[in-house]
Amino acid sequence: MQINGGPLVGKEKEAMNALRGIHSVYTNPWLPGATGEQEERERVEILLLLEGLFRLYGYDFRNYAYPFLRRRIWHRVYAERLSTISGLQERVIHDRSCMERLLGDLVIHVTEMFRDPTFFAAFREQVIPILREQPSLRIWHAGCATGEEVYSTAILLDEEGLYDRARIYATDISEDVLHIAERASYPLNKMQEYTKNYMRAGGKDAFSHYYSASKETAEFHPFLKEKIVFAQHNLVTDRSFNEFHVIFCRNVLIYFNSHLHNQVHRLIYDSLSASGILVLGHKESMAFSAHADDYEALDPQEKIFRKVK
Repeated sequence: MQINGGPLVGKEKEAMNALRGIHSVYTNPWLPGATGEQEERERVEILLLLEGLFRLYGYDFRNYAYPFLRRRIWHRVYAERLSTISGLQERVIHDRSCMERLLGDLVIHVTEMFRDPTFFAAFREQVIPILREQPSLRIWHAGCATGEEVYSTAILLDEEGLYDRARIYATDISEDVLHIAERASYPLNKMQEYTKNYMRAGGKDAFSHYYSASKETAEFHPFLKEKIVFAQHNLVTDRSFNEFHVIFCRNVLIYFNSHLHNQVHRLIYDSLSASGILVLGHKESMAFSAHADDYEALDPQEKIFRKVK
């Protein structure tokens, strides 16, 4: 595809026209020593790569934050031993395994059991009493990654006597991490740290009660999976699939630009029941969301919100 030094024709022109509509959502990258022409060339390369990724594979990263995209794409360029983003685009288009490697770079999976223990302590104190009023509970972990926080929620609900009436839906864009989550098997050397998190989060039992240890792994007990449904779901392109009493969407929105941020907030709003609870990550905020006035903050520090409109 010719993007510099000659006219675009046919499908090339059509692709560029399609990109014009999304070009404005990105901010200019800061490239030390780069000329405006070099910056623009890089921008067009990135937009073409993202458009191809969406059209061929259905993964839509076109409204992710540009600085984040640029860093992760160049990481994959170097990892593939290439010199240009256009080279990566060609490989992604013709090699699905390369697409999957790029997908792994663009979807960040950082999680742990009882991550941010003060949040789980606040959830136990402030949200659990509200959930006790419901005869049944539907909870959605959006962007569940490898599942550690999903099982943390299951443990908390079990200790509060609510697990039997709950159904937890755990979704992610990546099938690979969902397979890991479904296995409920994690490195044994992480259990000491997870135990500390659990105790700081107000755990009521010995954390080792919930798993069986082998030489290198900790297998969480099957009863923790009985109320969990794992499924692939794309927050960017898929629709609401149920009405939930609680939605966890922690540390996902930080990778989106303002347009996609509002789009996902709309999906979450439509998926919450009346007076439903929304949980965001510590670095995320409702302040600039189009739905900010539709929630009240139960705990602004721990980013726990209740739907009021």
